[in-house]
Amino acid sequence: MNITKEQIDELNAVVTVALTKEDYQEKVDGILKDYRKQANIPGFRKGQVPMGLIKKQYGKAVLVDEVNKLLQDNLNKYLTEEKLDVLGNPLPKQQDNFNWDAEELAFEFELGLAPDFEVPLKTKKAIIHYRIVADKKMIDDQVNRIQKQYGKLVNKAKVDKTDEVTGTFSNEAEEIDHKSTLELDKVKSKKALESLVGKKVGDVITLKTKGLFKEDYLLTSALGIQKEKAEKLNVEVTFTITEINEREPASLDQELFDKLFGKDVVKSEKELKAKLKEDSEKQFEQQADQKLLNDVTERLIETTKFELPTDFLKKWIQMTGENPLTEEEAVEEYEKSEKGLRYQLIEGKIIRENDIQIQFDELKEFAKGFIKSQMAQYGQLNPQEEELDNIAARVLGNQDEVKRLSEQLMSQKLLTLYKEKANLKTKEVTYENFVKEVYG
Repeated sequence: MNITKEQIDELNAVVTVALTKEDYQEKVDGILKDYRKQANIPGFRKGQVPMGLIKKQYGKAVLVDEVNKLLQDNLNKYLTEEKLDVLGNPLPKQQDNFNWDAEELAFEFELGLAPDFEVPLKTKKAIIHYRIVADKKMIDDQVNRIQKQYGKLVNKAKVDKTDEVTGTFSNEAEEIDHKSTLELDKVKSKKALESLVGKKVGDVITLKTKGLFKEDYLLTSALGIQKEKAEKLNVEVTFTITEINEREPASLDQELFDKLFGKDVVKSEKELKAKLKEDSEKQFEQQADQKLLNDVTERLIETTKFELPTDFLKKWIQMTGENPLTEEEAVEEYEKSEKGLRYQLIEGKIIRENDIQIQFDELKEFAKGFIKSQMAQYGQLNPQEEELDNIAARVLGNQDEVKRLSEQLMSQKLLTLYKEKANLKTKEVTYENFVKEVYG
C-alpha cells in the first residue's frame, strides 16, 4: 500500500491510496472460503460448491467491501499521523470505468483543509460588559409584591380600584363560563375599571375583552381559554361578582423574613432589601454573561479573517447528507452554516492555544451545582452530599447529558477567559435599561 498527497493549494489537497493484491487478496480469499462452507446452491452439497462459482457470485462484492474497509482504516490513520486538520470528511473522486481486476487499485480522495489563522482576542474596539444593578424602584416594587403575596384578604361590601374581585365570566356564543379573580391593579381598560368600582356582590358588569388587561397573557387565565383564542378575541363578556376582597399587606416582621429566607437569615427591612438586591443582581449576572458571550462570539467571527475551502465544503454538503442535495440546495445550506463553522474553528483554536480542558471531577462538580440549583427551586435547599453524588452519577451515565453539561462548562470556561483577556468595557445599567439597549 502506498499513500501520497498532492497539495492543490493551502486549503485543498488530493490523497491517493494505491493498493496491490497483496494488501487484500488473502483476506478476500479467506472470506470466500467461509462463504463456500456455508453456501446452499441447488445442485451442490453444502460445502462442495466449486470455488469458481463462489467467486463469480460473491467475489466482486467481497472485494469491494474489503477494499473499502482498508481504505477507511488506512486513510484515517494517515490523516492522524500526518496531522492533517481536515474539514468534513475526505471525498472520493469519481473514477469512471474503474477496473477492479487490475493488479494495482488506485483511489483518489479530495481533502478540504482547515486554514491557518490567528485569533485576536483583544479586539481593537472594546466590547460592552454589562453590569446590571437592581435600583431602588425595583427593590421597592419587589417588597410591595412580597407584602401583597403574603398579606391577608379582608372581605368588603363594595369594589375599590385596588381590590381583588372574584366572579364568573360568561359569553354563551364563545362558550365562556369561567370563575376567576381579577386583581384590579392589573386591569388596563379605564372604562372597565370605572364599571367595576363601587359595585357589590351579585352585580353583573359587561366588559370588553380587547385591551382589558395590562398584560395580554392574563386574558387566557381569566377566561379559561386557549392562548391562540385569547389573542384574537374581541367580544363582550359579562362578569358576575361573587366576592370582593382587599389584600392587606403583610407586615415586614421576623415571621415574614423567616418564611422567605429561613430562620434569622434576614432580621430587618434594610437586610431584606439588601438580600433582594443581592439575589436579583446574581440572576442578572447570568443574563449579562450570556450577552457578553454572544457579543464576543460575534466580534471574533467579525475580526478573525481566514479563507475556507468553499467549493469543497459545498460539494461535501451536497454528497454526504442523509438525502442527496442539488447544487443549489448545497450552496444554500453552506451559506446558512458558514458562520457556525467559522466559530467552531475559532473556538477550537482558542481552546487549544489556552489549553482549556474539562476534567471528569470538574464536570461532576458542575453537574452537582446544576442539580442543587434545580432542587432549590422545589424547596430542597440543603440536600445531602451523598444524594447529590447519586443523582450526578445517574445524570453522567447519560451521554446526551454529558455532552450538554460539557458544552455548558466549556462556555463557562471560555467566558472566564474572555473576561481576563478580551478588550471589555464595563457599563452599569438598570435592568430596565439593559432590556431597552439589548432587546430594543
